[in-house]
Amino acid sequence: MATVPILLRAARLVGSDDPVDVLLRDGRVAAIGPDLAAAAGPHAEHVPLDGRWLMPGLWDAHVHLTQWALARRRLDVAGATSAAHAVALVGARLASGPPPSGTALVGFGFRDALWPDEPTAALLDAVVGDTPVVLVSGDLHCGWASTAGLRFLGLGAHPTGVLREGEWLPLQGAIDHVPDGVADELVDDACRAAAARGVVGVVDLEIADNAAAWRRRAAARPGWVRVRAGVWEDYLDRVVREDLHTGDPLGGLVEQGPLKVITDGSLNTRTAFCRDPYPGTDDRGILAVTPEHLVPLMAHASRHGLRCAIHAIGDAANTLALDAFAASGAAGSIEHAQLLTWADVSRFAELGVTASIQPEHAMDDRDVADRLWTGRTDRAFAFGALHRAGVRLALGSDAPVAPLDPWIALDAAVTRSRDGRTPWHPEQVLERRAALESSVDGRGLVPLAGSPADLVVLDADPLTAPLRTMPVAGTLVAGRWTQTVGQEVRRP
Repeated sequence: MATVPILLRAARLVGSDDPVDVLLRDGRVAAIGPDLAAAAGPHAEHVPLDGRWLMPGLWDAHVHLTQWALARRRLDVAGATSAAHAVALVGARLASGPPPSGTALVGFGFRDALWPDEPTAALLDAVVGDTPVVLVSGDLHCGWASTAGLRFLGLGAHPTGVLREGEWLPLQGAIDHVPDGVADELVDDACRAAAARGVVGVVDLEIADNAAAWRRRAAARPGWVRVRAGVWEDYLDRVVREDLHTGDPLGGLVEQGPLKVITDGSLNTRTAFCRDPYPGTDDRGILAVTPEHLVPLMAHASRHGLRCAIHAIGDAANTLALDAFAASGAAGSIEHAQLLTWADVSRFAELGVTASIQPEHAMDDRDVADRLWTGRTDRAFAFGALHRAGVRLALGSDAPVAPLDPWIALDAAVTRSRDGRTPWHPEQVLERRAALESSVDGRGLVPLAGSPADLVVLDADPLTAPLRTMPVAGTLVAGRWTQTVGQEVRRP
């Protein structure tokens, strides 16, 4: 159905000083020029931008949307500096309002790698008693539960109450499960908040039947952002039976995304699969999926038109993931790519594998990396080296591990600093333009005639202004306002 044309008047394109008009018609950029009032026709909606900056809207290349939507309403324990501190935060929440009967108090964000004390179920029990409490780590790879929380998860006795990797991941759904209608409302609200920060699209890698969930959501609502819905191995057969390829439409603003596979653990949980052991141990982390399984799985997905998104954090895991891309012939990305060998930096470019990176993780994990990857952090979160090697980068958040706000990721990539601290390995900063280009789905920083009208209007120049607090004036997806200039869009 044709829509009313929109004429954006006096827009300043990134890198240009001279304002131009930008005409949007039927969801695409129809024309760019100095005065397009006549070309717009008598029925166009004129929107004066008054010299504001206009650029393609931003993408988040790695999110877990349902978990992010839930985490936005959970007890925040990210600031806990010890197990005792986390327990005190839990106690304060219970004092102000315990969870409803039959449910658990769920907290999110703890990082225990640098804590001076050990988290245990007994430590929680002393404060929470018979109230089920489950705390999820900031990297999503670990859970910490009270004794009643363990029962809520369907477990009996456990030696510590701290569940890592294979113990935890199959149980995570017990706290993430809410009725579809509730989840959809929460996700819709999270997407609206993302649109307010200039987001026009996300790659959703939620551990779920994403095709089914997003078809349901697309049928119910217009949507605030474009979504590429990833598929996990458990749901791959149905996607193959339906002959769905990466990029195929699923309804509304949703399309089929890549196959997602997790091959190792995480840094904070001390399970990222590394060439060298963690300090003071013989432990090199875990390899969750062996090459013997990974290579044929990727080849199968590739034959059926799916790109592959392979989680690899440790340097040994990244080597094996690159080997699997080479052996399978698949196209796609390595998700995270946090610790690399120098040889593998070059292999990313040689194989055409995208490095899907989350720069804010470097700020969250710099102290942990200095301790657990001591002597190796010159090649940790090596964004600058990857870019100099010619590797395609895609920036994201891994929300809820970091907030779904692309300007936070951009700031971390460009400054390698947060909270006034000295930049961490500043040789690995990304040049600002390169970082921005890695956040806009590969279309450059200037809208082109014929491209989708997925745009963001800014009140400051993204090439010079502070990024973390970038003021977003408006956002359009397919030529429809999801954040109007100066105010939030509300559905009728």
